Amino acid sequence: MAPTRHDLESCARGDAALTRAFTLLGKRWNGLLLGSLGSGPAGFRELSRAIGGVSDSVLSDRLAELCKAGLITRRVDEGPPVTVSYELTEGGRALIPALHQISRWAEEHLPAT
Repeated sequence: MAPTRHDLESCARGDAALTRAFTLLGKRWNGLLLGSLGSGPAGFRELSRAIGGVSDSVLSDRLAELCKAGLITRRVDEGPPVTVSYELTEGGRALIPALHQISRWAEEHLPAT
């Protein structure tokens, strides 16, 4: 049986959604940042130490991108001293189970390099 126009449109919408998701999540460090924030809010230095190997400028860019995407929020506490922390939004928290699933799948099906 040939696919209907509705089937093709639904598939195209799904493909577009996956493309958007993996464009964001496929950027180096984004998945690790989201996973790190899964255990609760963290400051810039905490995140830098948690994922290791990322420059401050790239970390700053990635955090801004995840804020813009609505997956994390940036909170400034006026102090003194002034502190900045990052936390998952509802949308970010909803993504954590999917990240765990992808991680489990990779453990089972992708060879370690």
